[in-house]
Amino acid sequence: MRETILQKATKMFLSLGFKSVTMDDIANELGISKKTIYQHFANKTDLVEAATDNLFETIASGIDNIREQDKNSIEEVFIIRSFIMQHLNNETASPFYQLQKFFPKIFSCLRIKQFEKMNGCMIENLKKGIENGIFRPDININFVSRIYFTGLTGIKDSEIFPQDVFEVEKLTKMYLEYHLRAIVTPKGLSILENFI
Repeated sequence: MRETILQKATKMFLSLGFKSVTMDDIANELGISKKTIYQHFANKTDLVEAATDNLFETIASGIDNIREQDKNSIEEVFIIRSFIMQHLNNETASPFYQLQKFFPKIFSCLRIKQFEKMNGCMIENLKKGIENGIFRPDININFVSRIYFTGLTGIKDSEIFPQDVFEVEKLTKMYLEYHLRAIVTPKGLSILENFI
């Protein structure tokens, strides 16, 4: 039952927001009592933390599986992007804005874990791309990896990138293209343009 509650809560949090969804909403969706939820989660904060941890672990595991496929660095980044978008249900920035505003400790821990995972993956991706001649050998790997993460999280700021102007799906694709064009070799550029 704990897993069922966790899966339903995660889905609702992503589509409606971490603050907006109440324990009553989750209980009603599952056709159970709130008491049943409280047998598995001490309170809403506990459930939000479990949901974000679960989502992070699912995505991190999926990214590892994609990396094991040994695609070229450009293709790998596009596949990972699609995978993440799919698991976040093409989420808008709103659920994570609510997480940041109303559950700041959980948000902060999640951001640290996201950075560690993404930074490690991106450093490996960049090294592989340089070895394969699709990324420029003169790039500063540590800088590029960090600026990539900063950009990905920055485009979720709905005040700077309002959703009525920038569709989430297109925005991440535009950012990916922008990022890759800055670091590819001519060989990498031809691979990139095949994806666009």
